[in-house]
Amino acid sequence: MNTAYEKLQPYLDKAMAVQTALTLFEWDDATLAPKAAGAKTSRVIEILSGEYFQAVTNGEVKQLVKECREEPLTEVQEAVVRELEDQLDQLDCIPQDEYQAFAKLASESVRVWEKAKEENDFQSFAPVLREVVRYQKKFGDYRAKPGQKRYDALLDAYEKGFSMDQLDQFFGRLKEELVPFLRKVTESRVLIRDDFLTGDFSEDRQERLARFIAEYLGFDFRRGVLAVSAHPFTTNLHNQDVRITTHYTDRVDSSLFSVIHEAGHGIYEMGIRDDLTQTMVGQGASMGMHESQSRFFENIIGRSQAFWEPIYGKFQELFPETFTEIGLDQFVRAVNKVHPDLIRTEADELTYSLHVLIRYEIEKMLIEDDLDVDQLPRIWGDKYEEYLGIRPETDSEGVLQDIHWSQGSFGYFPSYALGSAFGAQIYYHMKKEMDFDGLLREGRLDVIREYLRENIHQYGKLKTSRQIIKDVTGEDFNPDYYIRYLKEKYGKLYEITD
Repeated sequence: MNTAYEKLQPYLDKAMAVQTALTLFEWDDATLAPKAAGAKTSRVIEILSGEYFQAVTNGEVKQLVKECREEPLTEVQEAVVRELEDQLDQLDCIPQDEYQAFAKLASESVRVWEKAKEENDFQSFAPVLREVVRYQKKFGDYRAKPGQKRYDALLDAYEKGFSMDQLDQFFGRLKEELVPFLRKVTESRVLIRDDFLTGDFSEDRQERLARFIAEYLGFDFRRGVLAVSAHPFTTNLHNQDVRITTHYTDRVDSSLFSVIHEAGHGIYEMGIRDDLTQTMVGQGASMGMHESQSRFFENIIGRSQAFWEPIYGKFQELFPETFTEIGLDQFVRAVNKVHPDLIRTEADELTYSLHVLIRYEIEKMLIEDDLDVDQLPRIWGDKYEEYLGIRPETDSEGVLQDIHWSQGSFGYFPSYALGSAFGAQIYYHMKKEMDFDGLLREGRLDVIREYLRENIHQYGKLKTSRQIIKDVTGEDFNPDYYIRYLKEKYGKLYEITD
């Protein structure tokens, strides 16, 4: 029995409780809270953030962490102490007043961004974004180890083990392979009709579809909630309270695949072991590993014909006016159509990582090269034109489309592309272990879901993403699987032979 860990437990419990309260306020703010509540809520978030800071960084905690290392720890205790040490590294170098001030700023910034996006007014958002960037650069400098760049220090908060050097290589491979392949796809004579995905689809029926699909995938509504928000997301209090959101538009596939994506996140959180939940290691291994699961469900499962074979009839029943005459083959081709687009969250699977690449390159310029915020719309447009051959006509469909920078989440975006690559590598291994498509055709998602739970979900943060990849597939992270997956799938769909 580690007596120092026992003494540490009340501090861990307090940190967990305060973090849970912050999560609830953030959830409420994004879903149900009236807009007028914003300023008051920001003040509460500022105070609670200070309480969390104190719970993690006070002198007694620091001493107990040292003492914990002097006695044997269980596997879970070892992981919790390791995570707490990491939190100390992230927080203790920052003055508390600056940490709290930024928490308040980020809360306010999101509301400014929402209004600016709605009104297509980047200039109204630019001053607060400039302040967010200033804080993030300062925090990156505080956190950077000797010789470490500030953006690398920010990346560590989302995906340990992937520095700028490694991400430059990863994105360089994607750029080298996917940009010319995308050109072949767009020049292909294969035409895919998808106009029937847009129409007057009632929110009521879309919600019924959303709940059916989420439950079919394995999202447990006894432990989960589905709500509506401007930007779909997933959050959780513990493995018995997982919350996902979506939004409804005139494109039925927009909400549909948002729900499948967020259900993938939610199923991950529900699969974390009971002895880990409500601890510092009771979340997904990393943002990249989390994205691997959401995009695995959304794309590898959700856009496959085998997945839809048992349930397409249910989809047609919900929207008979449109889809009675649309066959399964036509529907699956439509939801896999490549259409270079301006909006990341609506992007097809092939172009998606190019959207992430653009954000990664711009983030480096903001954090490392002192790019002036006022230049963002122009540079954003230039990069979209270079990589995707399109240019936004408005800031709302350009630089204002994502919530992340308003929250100060610099270093988050690369996780989306890494997650897609993790998922492809896991998929190719699973195909050796089971009849993947056969299980989907039989509606046996429980077998696939249990494999993921047993090999990935249950461990929370006991393992890093790279450890999980190696334990599951027998080899280190290899982006070639992702490139192979995309070229095989879209080469077949668009009849590209070379």
